[in-house]
Amino acid sequence: QVHLVESGGGSVQAGGSLRLSCAGSGYRSSRKCMGWFRQVPGKEREGVAVIYREGYTTYGDSAEGRFTISQDNAKTTVYLQMNDLKPEDTAMYYCAADYFSGSPCPLARNAYNYWGRGTQVTVSS
Repeated sequence: QVHLVESGGGSVQAGGSLRLSCAGSGYRSSRKCMGWFRQVPGKEREGVAVIYREGYTTYGDSAEGRFTISQDNAKTTVYLQMNDLKPEDTAMYYCAADYFSGSPCPLARNAYNYWGRGTQVTVSS
């Protein structure tokens, strides 16, 4: 069973940076996508960024140019470097993973079956 644990959330002022980490375990294959989604109360969970094992990345519109997704050499931990944070980036950020035969990874939340519990990011103006 895949187990995902996020860390690195917190409170920052607008323009600041945060780095989220997601440690994964229990994978049975390296042919997988890992990534980040976010959700605010009352809204759908949206895709932020995802990465395939070879490093191919896909970003949501909200992340383009400000956020960078990466992974460790073992392809079990995924990171999200968030720069120039804005108040509208305030959300619960969730790590997600699932098995796919190839890239690009989907940004649709329904494509992923494995989720972490989330880490809160709060950006103040």
